[in-house]
Amino acid sequence: MMWVLIVGMSIATLLPRIIPVLIVDKLTMPPWLDKWLSAIPYAALGALIFPGVLTVYPDRPHIGFLGAIVAIVLSSLRLNIFLVLLGSIGVVFGLSFL
Repeated sequence: MMWVLIVGMSIATLLPRIIPVLIVDKLTMPPWLDKWLSAIPYAALGALIFPGVLTVYPDRPHIGFLGAIVAIVLSSLRLNIFLVLLGSIGVVFGLSFL
């Protein structure tokens, strides 16, 4: 019985993921919709990350916010992602001792 449940849940979660992939290839979308859809990953990533930024140190949310600002500035300079991470972590780590 357990295997039937696992296979059933696998199919139930697989279908909503595969059907759009098969359909999107056959559709031509207007440029405005394509541009709007391309912004969704960035918006979702921001919505997932930003609450965590403010709760790095719950009693001092400005530390996480400053770390995020440093990450934004360094990434806008088109630095390597490793350098962006090191810079942001360095700021958060350094400010945590003040």
